[in-house]
Amino acid sequence: MTINDHFSAPRLSDTEIYDLLEEKTLQYNCPDFIETDPIQIPRQFAQKENIEIAGFLAATIAWGQRPTIIRNGKWLMEAMDHDPYAFLLNTSEDEWLHFDGFKHRTFNGVDCIYFLRSLKNIYQNHGGLEAVFATGFQQDDTVAGALRYFRKVFFEVAGESRTQKHIANIDKNASAKRLNMYLRWMVRKDDAGVDFGIWDGIPMSALLLPLDVHTSKQARQLGLLERKQDDWKAVLEVSERLRQFDPNDPIKYDFALFGLGAFK
Repeated sequence: MTINDHFSAPRLSDTEIYDLLEEKTLQYNCPDFIETDPIQIPRQFAQKENIEIAGFLAATIAWGQRPTIIRNGKWLMEAMDHDPYAFLLNTSEDEWLHFDGFKHRTFNGVDCIYFLRSLKNIYQNHGGLEAVFATGFQQDDTVAGALRYFRKVFFEVAGESRTQKHIANIDKNASAKRLNMYLRWMVRKDDAGVDFGIWDGIPMSALLLPLDVHTSKQARQLGLLERKQDDWKAVLEVSERLRQFDPNDPIKYDFALFGLGAFK
């Protein structure tokens, strides 16, 4: 069964939607998914901190053509001597000049160096990425709290204002697709071999859908999303609908919705 089988038919029942989502999640939540996904960048590493840093940088540039995202992600890892945690802790900004020429769409060398500076501050002074997100989550037990607190900490070091557009601001109704995708990578625990599940400070049940052009289109066609804009309010709406199908792991259905849109 595919979603195309139902374009001219009446809207699917919740049971039919559940069956379709479960089927497609099993199909796409598998190691083959990694071959074309930016998650392959942090998959190069075994150390927790390297996975976190590589994953965050890969998620940051995860828009545009997937081969370009992966190529630029690999360049970043090579430029950090394939050990990003050690690189951040043991090198000075004077040694980061080669990042000046980095460019991924509107994310340029100025932005890249700021991100490295901020990540270094997070690991030296805030206990690392997991600690920052978990501290924010604990303020009100929501991913929204985690994203707000992370953004506040991330921009506490001096830098150009232009870089702020590269960390989503949900208070301006941004969908925060890349940050929600990053949290899925770090938090979700299952046996499929795609997501890492190395963070314990945020429960899987609280995760939100990484809403993009593929997932939003499929969600609307299935009747899971009524809102027209792909914004924060839409993220909350569709995530709550997915939570009705699996309260403990609602964002596993990201694989189904993305797969239906990108790979069908």
